[in-house]
Amino acid sequence: MPESGTAVLFPGQGSQSVGMLAALAEASSLVKQTFEQASEVLAYDLWGICQQGPEALLNRTETTQPAMLAADIATWRVWTDRGGPEPAMFAGHSLGEYPALVAAGCMDFEDALRMVALRGKLMQSAVPEGAGAMAAVLGLEDEVLDEICQQASGQEVVACANFNAPGQVVIAGHLEAVERAAALAGERGAKRVLMLPVSVPAHSALMQPAAGELEAALRSIALHPPRIPVIQNADVRAHEDPAAIVDALVRQLWQPVQWTRTIGYMLDRGINRYLECGPGKVLAGLNRRISRESAVTALTDMAAIEAALEDSKS
Repeated sequence: MPESGTAVLFPGQGSQSVGMLAALAEASSLVKQTFEQASEVLAYDLWGICQQGPEALLNRTETTQPAMLAADIATWRVWTDRGGPEPAMFAGHSLGEYPALVAAGCMDFEDALRMVALRGKLMQSAVPEGAGAMAAVLGLEDEVLDEICQQASGQEVVACANFNAPGQVVIAGHLEAVERAAALAGERGAKRVLMLPVSVPAHSALMQPAAGELEAALRSIALHPPRIPVIQNADVRAHEDPAAIVDALVRQLWQPVQWTRTIGYMLDRGINRYLECGPGKVLAGLNRRISRESAVTALTDMAAIEAALEDSKS
């Protein structure tokens, strides 16, 4: 039985680090088993890259995406193996939408690995190295940042890419346009503007060239209606029709991640407990900015998982 009032959230790119899940792997053999399964599909040692690096390789989009998928699903498998109840809802941030769909029974794990490996390669090749950029902007209203992006774009592309939390938005597009928008944001009173160490301008119109091939690949695999609702990034809806799920996944490539609205959707439906299922605590931090009333636990190690299990019993 799904646990009412609880949602499981899966992080995406930005939560990876060399050495991630090492402690959890010591506590549960399911972690390495999941990575061994992934390595067979990908034909390279994914666990080795995650543990030894080099960091530059792990941070390449085409490596990060399958690495995060495997890490998220490994954590989910440990949670369920320890008796963790299924949630009332799932959501994933950007790439995290894929492990959410796997956990919900919509997509096979091995198919998902192939899809995110392709997604990473398509995104990497859609824009020449160094031509794109992303920047985090703190302390401005969404509407103000939209205006700034329109003013800064000129003949290039820059737009809001991730609405992560109130006053915390990521912009993406051509490098020069992002730099112009970043400067304007500072002039308009942003508390902080941080250029991110990525060259792929995800969730911007520059990703549209990757959409067609990804859509064809997604339509070639078996998808099933999720047994538990997955709130998707592009339109903040829980789709049951596999065709609609594919459409939302494809649009997610070049449309913004509506994370603030996603959590708002869940809050409006009585979800007040959130479990971040994967390495790091990025989503826990964002969720605390969105709602201080809800409880957020990052399942980063076995101690956190056991504590969350105890909370589920109370």
